[in-house]
Amino acid sequence: MSGHPANLVRCWRDLRSALQPAPVLWMLLPAVMAIPLLGLTLAGVHGGGLSLVRRFLLAALSPSLEPALLHGLLQGLGTTLALALLSWFASVLLGLCCGLLSAECIWQEICGRRWPAWLWRRLLALPRSLHELVWGLLLLQLYGLHPMVAVVAITIPYGALVARVVADQLDSLPTAPLAALRQAGTPALPALLTALGPALLPGLCSYAAYRLECALRSAALLGVFGLGGIGTDLRLSLQSLAFNELWTGLWLLGLTMVALERCSASLRRRWSAGTRLSGAAVPVEQGSVGQQGRECLLFLLALLPLLGLAAGSLQLEPLGLLHVRPLPLPSVWNWESALALPWLQLVSTTLLLSLAAAGLAIGMAPLCLLLQRQCQLPVWLMQTVWLLLRLWPPPLIALLLLLVSLPGPWIAALAIGLHNLGVLGRLLLDQLDHESCLPEQMLLATGVSPGLALFYGGFDSVAPAYLAYGAYRADVMLRESVVVGLVGGAGLGTVLLESLSSFAWEDLLAVLAAYLLLTLTGEALSDGLRHRLLFTD
Repeated sequence: MSGHPANLVRCWRDLRSALQPAPVLWMLLPAVMAIPLLGLTLAGVHGGGLSLVRRFLLAALSPSLEPALLHGLLQGLGTTLALALLSWFASVLLGLCCGLLSAECIWQEICGRRWPAWLWRRLLALPRSLHELVWGLLLLQLYGLHPMVAVVAITIPYGALVARVVADQLDSLPTAPLAALRQAGTPALPALLTALGPALLPGLCSYAAYRLECALRSAALLGVFGLGGIGTDLRLSLQSLAFNELWTGLWLLGLTMVALERCSASLRRRWSAGTRLSGAAVPVEQGSVGQQGRECLLFLLALLPLLGLAAGSLQLEPLGLLHVRPLPLPSVWNWESALALPWLQLVSTTLLLSLAAAGLAIGMAPLCLLLQRQCQLPVWLMQTVWLLLRLWPPPLIALLLLLVSLPGPWIAALAIGLHNLGVLGRLLLDQLDHESCLPEQMLLATGVSPGLALFYGGFDSVAPAYLAYGAYRADVMLRESVVVGLVGGAGLGTVLLESLSSFAWEDLLAVLAAYLLLTLTGEALSDGLRHRLLFTD
């Protein structure tokens, strides 16, 4: 009977799947967030800062080349590179060790139980949920202005992130080789190294190369808030409206970032051969694994002198972390001020600006690429724009927007969205470069416009992986909401700054707990969405 409940349910499922947009359409739908963001920003525009913006744009063509300025900026850039290199290396080592402890397959072979891996994953979720800037500001209260503060502030959350990736990769590897070695009488530890080590190496090396780029951006961001490096010079130049000096630092940082991205992209292509973005394991030839192992060993040998040089230039004293400045502990009974905070408004504002920023970044990247292809603009022009957006940390973008517009949560969302637009745009171009261009060429040969050819022939194949990474970046943008809040944005970040400056430790702990719950919830949702996009048809 057509009216049978089972038939009705099946018809409803068929109708829902037929009406559900394809992944390629979901790439563009989030771009609607740009309409209210731009509308609110334009509504708050005032003419007082237009001349400053014009000076800022013209200064890009005439950066200052004074020897004293170049010397200072190169010193700041060296400090930023040293901080990035040391924190990256420490976070990879920490993440590898903690990732092994978080892998279920490791504990299953060692003691026959999986619950210790679950416990380690839950513990590592705590440091991962807080932005590195929050760690830096907290450590700054304990140790003062110490070079180790920036290194440790980046190492803690990055190490937890690497541990999560290592554990996920280990648990997704095939267990047949491990089972065969164990049945042959091989002890647990040698069997794990032999069966899982070669398969883990390509993905780990590829991800580690990517984390080095992120460490450079984080080191520059910490410098914006006074923790050393070229970021401090950039913010001082912007606050003093010395735009020519500002662009000198930006171009130096841009050249460094481009060189690092080219090197890391080359290493990722070389070391990730035979792997997939989804993390699913595929067979890897033993010869290629042996070659990758030798290359990694040579890379580490060449890296050790650089690490020593970086530590010497910063005059690091790790034992200085043992001397903690005494701080007043929060009172057990004095929580009235924390409970009196407008939590509903703070949390809703933080979530709204994070969602708006995510929609802007995820949707505008493919839309800009479609417009570039349809208008026959050179690709290098789009790459340059996205590079500049990646160069500018969200706080500096917010400060620049405040020159021409009134403050508000939309400024914070726009700053985060524009910065991540540069990140997602570069990722989208990399994905398209790795896909076959034959479908797009065939559509062009039939007379289809360049934009439609890219939409149907290029985006269709990369849409699931791009949306999966977009879900991850949405989780990152939620953490970054604290960054723009610290420069007068809105939401929990503003309260965090006020709590730190007034030593209101009860309010600080309450805000950190709120950020922890929000980021853990967002992480769980983004993980589920990525798994659905990458592992379902």
